[in-house]
Amino acid sequence: MGDLVPDAETQPFWDGISAGELRLQHCEDCDRAVFYPRALCPHCFGERLDWVTSPGTGTVYSYTVAHRAFSPSAGDPPYTVALIDLDEGVRMMSRIVGGAPVRIGDRVELEITRLGGEESPALPCFRVKESA
Repeated sequence: MGDLVPDAETQPFWDGISAGELRLQHCEDCDRAVFYPRALCPHCFGERLDWVTSPGTGTVYSYTVAHRAFSPSAGDPPYTVALIDLDEGVRMMSRIVGGAPVRIGDRVELEITRLGGEESPALPCFRVKESA
């Protein structure tokens, strides 16, 4: 996966992942969530972005199963990569962990994972939620 090198805009996101939580930006001007981290709101171009902690829940919008690893740190294939619509209204791409079958519309929850072992960076992954 290579070295993750946070910059001033992404450092709070990665600090949250290291702390075991998903942090998203929130625009104080238009009251919308923002992901990926950036200097201006993509909705209203406002500069008043603060950080909020997300519950880390969402819905699978789409997914694919990778049968070849794109790098040695990606882990052994096959694995699932999904577009997740977070409950805050933003979409992010992430791995699905846990081995449960994935379907579009499945509810998922955050699971911070080190895909390449303890030496690899902590990454925001998701797990299919158990049906109630």
